[in-house]
Amino acid sequence: MVSQLNPRERILMGPGPSTVPHRIRQALSAPTLGHLDPQYIGYMDETCQLMRNVFQTSNPLTFPVSGTGMAGMEAVVVNLVEPGDEVIVCVNGVFGARMKDNMLRAGANVHTLEVPWGKSFSKEQIAECIEQHPASKLLGIVQAETSTGALQDLTGLGQICHDAGMLLAVDAVTSLGGHDLQVDAWGIDAVYSGTQKCLSCPPGLSPVSFSPRAIEKMDARKTKVQSWYLDVSMLKNYYTGGGGRAYHHTAPINMIYALREALAIVLEEGLEARFARHRELHLKLRAGLEALGLCYVPDNSLATLNCVALPAGVDEAAIRGRLLNEFDIEIGAGLGEFAGKAWRIGLMGHTATHRNVTLLLAALKECLP
Repeated sequence: MVSQLNPRERILMGPGPSTVPHRIRQALSAPTLGHLDPQYIGYMDETCQLMRNVFQTSNPLTFPVSGTGMAGMEAVVVNLVEPGDEVIVCVNGVFGARMKDNMLRAGANVHTLEVPWGKSFSKEQIAECIEQHPASKLLGIVQAETSTGALQDLTGLGQICHDAGMLLAVDAVTSLGGHDLQVDAWGIDAVYSGTQKCLSCPPGLSPVSFSPRAIEKMDARKTKVQSWYLDVSMLKNYYTGGGGRAYHHTAPINMIYALREALAIVLEEGLEARFARHRELHLKLRAGLEALGLCYVPDNSLATLNCVALPAGVDEAAIRGRLLNEFDIEIGAGLGEFAGKAWRIGLMGHTATHRNVTLLLAALKECLP
């Protein structure tokens, strides 16, 4: 006999997933349709258009990859990189390093630009690196480094890359829907995100978008994409096929319903209002954490992911355990170099409320020595 499924409800204030609102959970329970059913295709097309609005792009090739944000990362890499291509990857945390690993697996000759964890990159550093490696075809960079809470300024990078004949690829997993992300205005050629962060949708899809420049690069490939499942040359015939949709794989129908609803919620609030809400609550949380003696790690902090260093002698795992078991609050441990030395506190999407910030600060005040 299988026990009844009855998970305890938590306040999800870690690095993801974030709390999923009832409206999105309801969308998941809508009747499942066939992936070529005209009714479903209509919902899917609406979802892709909503994604364009949230990405602030007119790119026709904007769609949800069937997989979490790391599937989006891999889709961008394997479609835009061929064996032997020179690329530059900016590494200032776990997810920059993960992008580099993906590039190496795709056979790229990777030039790494590194700064200490918690730091961001200046335009001058990036321009100098590009000048040193003029044969590079792509620059990869993380807008929201989830392992350190660092926010990267992307303005001007597209122009720098395009002037050098390069593409710009961006990891926006922890920023889409919580921080400004202007794909077209900033000249971003490929971008990927995840549903479980600021969109407050369950994990399982990765919104991606490819510019006309990126499509030209893909169309000019001399070798096959190493991943059949993530080959955009086939996927685009399903997502942008107009009247005739070419079957590739069975899309996750009900997750598309959920994403459609999540994007609608974002746009109903309004992008500027949503960014302002995340910023306001970040400042409230930051003031409260600093009053408790906690210091922020990054120089330029994300509003959506707050990374704080722990004072000496604090048993961080024990306090996280108390928060979870006594208050039903989940926060994240440090990752990579920051394991055991920091907490990562998410304020993303539906989780970013005054109630949650106030409750967490009160609980920490009780738990901290």
